[in-house]
Amino acid sequence: MNLSVIDAITRWSKEQPDSPALRGKQHALTYRELAAAIERFAAQLRASPARTIALALDNSPLWAVLDLAGLHAGKPVIPLPFFFSAEQIAHSIRDAGIDCILTDQPEQYRKLLEAAGIEIGAVFTHNLNGQAFSDIRLHNISAKPLPAGTVKVTYTSGTTGHPKGVCLDAAALQQVAASLLAATRGKADDRHVSVLPLSTLLENLAGVYVPLLAGASCHLLPLAEVGLSGSTGLDIKKMLAALIECRATTTILTPQLLHALVAAIEAGHPAPQQLRFVAVGGAPVAARLLQRAEALGLPVFEGYGLSECASVVALNTESARRIGSVGKPLAHAQVKFAEDGEILMAGATLLGYTGDAPLQPGEGASTKFWPTGDIGHLDEEGFLHLTGRKKNIFITSFGRNVAPEWVERELTLHPAIAQAAVFGEARPWNVAVIVPRGATPEALAAVNQAIEEANRVLPDYARIKYWLPAQSPFLPQNGQLTANGRLKRAAIWQLYQASIEQLYREKSDDDLSNIPTPGGTA
Repeated sequence: MNLSVIDAITRWSKEQPDSPALRGKQHALTYRELAAAIERFAAQLRASPARTIALALDNSPLWAVLDLAGLHAGKPVIPLPFFFSAEQIAHSIRDAGIDCILTDQPEQYRKLLEAAGIEIGAVFTHNLNGQAFSDIRLHNISAKPLPAGTVKVTYTSGTTGHPKGVCLDAAALQQVAASLLAATRGKADDRHVSVLPLSTLLENLAGVYVPLLAGASCHLLPLAEVGLSGSTGLDIKKMLAALIECRATTTILTPQLLHALVAAIEAGHPAPQQLRFVAVGGAPVAARLLQRAEALGLPVFEGYGLSECASVVALNTESARRIGSVGKPLAHAQVKFAEDGEILMAGATLLGYTGDAPLQPGEGASTKFWPTGDIGHLDEEGFLHLTGRKKNIFITSFGRNVAPEWVERELTLHPAIAQAAVFGEARPWNVAVIVPRGATPEALAAVNQAIEEANRVLPDYARIKYWLPAQSPFLPQNGQLTANGRLKRAAIWQLYQASIEQLYREKSDDDLSNIPTPGGTA
């Protein structure tokens, strides 16, 4: 029987007590120290009148200790992402009935709570290995019933301004972690370096729980130390330096981070030599990007998952890898397909959403096939392939179905295009809103060339005829991107709808052979 992550830590604290478990910027915890810290804070949480615990901290060993203590204490833990707006954080607090916030940014949260009309009842200060944090108790937050057994509430960005809380139990988290440990062949001498925020379920589970199950070490550096500065910046040199200095053997990237890593190494920057498994997910990855990574000797493996299925459900591995697929379903996962091709998953599904009635018996953790919203298929060897999002597929005026993600992957393979959002519902040709890598005439001309190259490999009905330059990048902070890199199409469409419709009115020629121009005549 697979050990839980808490039981595994207890085991390693006895078998290898002095081995490093968590490493931060200044402090580290051995397995003996980690087990003791979890017991200490779990006892405090059990004795606390707080119902639900929110984590609002930068990446660090402290984040992991408090998360694991909540799991051990059996109290629901709700990570609050740093990229959420003040309005989204206030919504999450009320939506989940959060009455305790553990944070290393107390002044920021004091101001946020005051602005939202949320009363602070008391503030306590705690310390772990010299790192102080505040325990903020909230006074006027109504209790909200969560499904029985909820230990984690992870908020998805969704398609609207209000995030949705996915309630998960310990069994679901354990199933996925055990499957990932087996699929990635985790071992005690691994050194995982977290690049993504720990508030992201994928990093929380695969970047902390899985290495600790293996008796390995997790390097949990502040996000700025791994190259994420402010809300939008990426310093790829810092990210590379962190991977090299920590001698990372494993890490997790989004497609955008992988693209930056590949481009930097292609440009001559040194590559991390110890890496053996780089998982990439959160959004579809273009096959040509994976081929470029492979040419550099980077061990990159694409996977697929969703919060409602406790993160990862399929993954390419060292023994079973096919570029263009998201890998084979993990050991715990079951897959089937609806008549329209929608992927249905079972094995470790949610208990319910915050604010909704809990799923009825027979609908939860392992028996219900959850509609993922993604369209796909299994090939003859059992590899899962994604076509696009069910709700995103549009039909052109010629009756052709187009998955915009497919076209966008081809566009963003070119270094001239940072991001792209494709539209064309009920139209004779498609339009892209593009974030160029630069605003010079040369940069815009390079976008034209990139679109021409992408159109050569796309069928005529999927090609881009005209494009519009985006006013700003698509980001979580402006509500146009989810935390894991998926476009929020409704928000992007709302902002650019008038310009796109004007373009359609002005351009009636459906000849697709000309080079596109930004808003001009093709």
